[in-house]
Parts: sequence; structure tokens; C-alpha cells
Amino acid sequence: MKPFQPASLLTAVLTAVTLAGFAATAVPADAQEADMSSGPERWQTSHSIMVGGETVEYDAVVSGTTLTNDNGDAAAELWHTAYFRTNGAPSAQRPIVFSYNGGPGSASFWLHMGIMGPRRVVTPDVGPQGAPPYPLEDNAYTILDIADIVMVDPIGTGFSHTLGDTPGSDYWGIDEDARSLAQFIRRFLSEHDRWNSPRYLLGESYGTTRSAVLASHLQRANIDVNGIVLVSSVLQFNTIQFAPGDDLPFIVNLPSYAITARYLDALPGEPPPDLEAFMAEVEEWSLTEYATALLAGGTLDDATRTRVIDQMHRYTGLSHDFIDKSDLRVTAPAFEAELLRDEGRIVGRLDARFTGPAGDLLGGRPSHDPQSTAISSAYTSAFNSYLRAELGYDGEREYVPSGGTRNWNWGRLGGGGAFVRGGGTPNVAPDLATAMKRNPELEVLLINGIYDLATPYFAAVWTMDRMGLPPDLRKNIERADFAAGHMMYVDQSLLPQWKETLDRFILRTSGGGTPVSD
Repeated sequence: MKPFQPASLLTAVLTAVTLAGFAATAVPADAQEADMSSGPERWQTSHSIMVGGETVEYDAVVSGTTLTNDNGDAAAELWHTAYFRTNGAPSAQRPIVFSYNGGPGSASFWLHMGIMGPRRVVTPDVGPQGAPPYPLEDNAYTILDIADIVMVDPIGTGFSHTLGDTPGSDYWGIDEDARSLAQFIRRFLSEHDRWNSPRYLLGESYGTTRSAVLASHLQRANIDVNGIVLVSSVLQFNTIQFAPGDDLPFIVNLPSYAITARYLDALPGEPPPDLEAFMAEVEEWSLTEYATALLAGGTLDDATRTRVIDQMHRYTGLSHDFIDKSDLRVTAPAFEAELLRDEGRIVGRLDARFTGPAGDLLGGRPSHDPQSTAISSAYTSAFNSYLRAELGYDGEREYVPSGGTRNWNWGRLGGGGAFVRGGGTPNVAPDLATAMKRNPELEVLLINGIYDLATPYFAAVWTMDRMGLPPDLRKNIERADFAAGHMMYVDQSLLPQWKETLDRFILRTSGGGTPVSD
């Protein structure tokens, strides 16, 4: 795994860029009516933006793609917003990035309005945004200058929905979801004549789970991708579930507790001055002495138990008594509720730098997520306004931001390709490993937020280190850590780091070199 650069982690600053004015041209009504006769409606507008000192002209398209069932009948409409650069290199030469959020059951407006799209909502680095109006600005850190972008809303989110009597369960599952996106991508490549363009998958949170499985489904259709970007990754779900009898999640989550306590000044004594060194120290201790103590179970001797409790206190700021009563095993929700309990505050799950008032001072888990409540209204409101005022959408459907999927099937494909219903703990790391073995040129960019308690960075790293890849393929995994939480683009100062990281990865893996301009 390629090492991250700590200098960029701590020193990324927001640079001033002069942005071009907004210009939009809506598709004529008769053209929209013509589109309706052949499938879902289509809204197209034209714009320009300044990125990296050059003018990027582009078309924005809001539309849907009809998905069919095994009988060839129309079964669903999967909607997307696509951005195509119209000046510079010919479209066939430009990379194309298919991007989505997670959930499962979340629409793509988070990534869309946070960093991927050419327009973004302005939110404070850390803290509540407050009431509307919420400002929008040109996004000088979009990757639209080097790649076309397709923001995808899976079935049950955004405008995407089933047709007729088709049940949502046909699309709400690990493989069902990936299969529908594979069909969408195949049809999108044909519709836009992009079969020979460099291709990328970029997903956040459950979107990383989706990408691992989707890559395998695409390969079954003879469609390889150049790169996969995993943002706040979770491939092996037992690393975040804290199931009884499973010590692994406690081991791989502990470094995140330590980094959080350091940031919130909750450690006993002076905080360690070197963040990178502190991370490495806690990671090593977690995998050695702490792991050995947990695996000993009831046979752990009193002296070792006392020593481990004392070290956990120094690393996490939690009291000796709380650690002892937790039997050395502190879940993420318990940590979020306990760390600042004496101050009457809770710690954010998605971004531990966000804190908020505790709803229940005696609660064993937080009453809400301070990061989510701080920014959700801003993102939802800004996207709906942008969709209608700037992208010209005037359809009747309401955009579903989340919660449009129910009874998700966490089971996997069984023998002979038959679907196996049921639970279990998903682990899609083998899917990604298989995709990389079948396509040795496939490269993966792992992007972590070190203050993320929902999908902890060390859990993701642990999973990637244990995919059974030979050394030559392990070199195809690049790691980039951000001093932020689950949604690192919320932090304005880290936008340049995002842009630099994505540009470098895409240009290298697409063979693009320096982007062509007018």
C-alpha cells in the first residue's frame, strides 16, 4: 500500500481562485417533448466555470435510464445528473467518473454538492450551518476539467424508482443494487458513445461496498474500469458492528478513539504533538498488546488487565472505571456518548470534530449525530434549489434524499447464480480482490477521514491489507488520509488536497497526462 503524505494532511489550505460567472441555456420544450416519447424526460443546460486558471465549458444533463428485468420488460428508471465538458479534449478521450453515495438508501447529493459537481454548497469547516438561505458557489476543486462526471441515484433515491408492479426488493440488496448499476453503466456508455473512454467508480461509505461488487458485475459484462475511488470505505462489515464475541471491531476502532480524544483535548496530560507518530503508536499497540488482552478473554490475568486499562485511559481519555466496566471493549456509540459526558456533550459519529448537547445525560449512546444535524438542511435545501433554478428541472417528482429503500438484502449470490436471501455479515473485500486479479491494471485509491467514527480509517486499512493480493497488486492500492471526518469535503481547507489527490490518480491511471485545453 502506498504511504500517505502527512504534510498534506495537516497543511492543506484553501486557495483563492477567480471564478467565472454562471451561464445556462435550457433545452427547448419541443426537444424535451421529443425525449419523453423515447423514455424518461431530459433537462439539459450549458454553463462555464474557472478551474485551475482555465475556462471549463460544460453541459449538465438531468435524465433517467430505463432498466429492464430478465424478461426485457421496463422495470425501473434510474436517474442521474451528468456533466460533460464541451471544450478541450474530444469526449472519447476524457475519463468518465460514475459517482454515488451510500446508505444504502442515500442519494448522491452529498458528493454532488460537496465536491464532485461544478457548484457546491458553502458550509463552515466545523459547526452548524444554521437556517437558510444557504450560499452556493462555483466549485474550483471539481475534477470536471479532467473528467466527465455522472452523479448516480440508485433505485429508491433521488428521482429513481420502479415501474408498474416491480417491487423495490428487486433492486434493494448487495448484488441486486450492483446489477442495476451495471445495466445502467452499460446503457450509458452506448447512449453517449463512451465505450472507449477511461472509466472510474467513485463511491462514499456504502458506495464503496457498491463499487467492489459493481466492479465484478461489470467484468461479467466484459467492462473493466481503470480505477476505483473508495471514500470512507467499509468492505468488511464486522469491523464496524461490535457483535458479541467478536473482538476485531474493538481493535481496529481504538486508533480513531485516540485521535478523536487528542483533537478534543480530552486526553490526560499534554496531547501528543506529532499526530502521525501518535497514530502509528496506537495502531501498533492495538494490534499487539490490546489485541492479545482481548483474545485472552476470561483468562486475562489481573496485572495485565490493569496495565491495559491504564493504557486505554491514556490513549482515549475514558475513565479507568468506565473501561473496566466495559470489559476493555468500548463500542463506537458508547465512546461518542461517554467521552464528553461530564460536559453534557456528545461526539459526532460521521465527524468526531463535531460535538453537540446530549439529549440524555445518562444515555448509553448519542441521541443524534452532531455532524449530520449540522449540515443536512444545508445540503438538502441547496441541492433542491440548484436542481430547479440552475439545472432547469421542472418535473413533478420530488427528490428523495434518503430512506427510499427498505428491507435491504444483505445476503449474497449463491451457487449457480441463484440469489440467497438472509442476513449474515457482509464482506465484499473478496469481490474487490477478484476484480483486481482479473484486471491487474485496475488501481484503487483509498481515501480516509481520520476523524470518521462511522467507517474508521484503521478498519479500512486493516481490510485492504488482508485481501490476499500478491505484492505486485498490493502496489495498485494508494492511501490518502484527510484530517477530517466521513465527508472530508465539508472542511473547506481540505478541498485543494482532494483536488490534487483525485487529479493525480485519474491522470496517472487514464494515461491522460496534462489535460488538453483550447
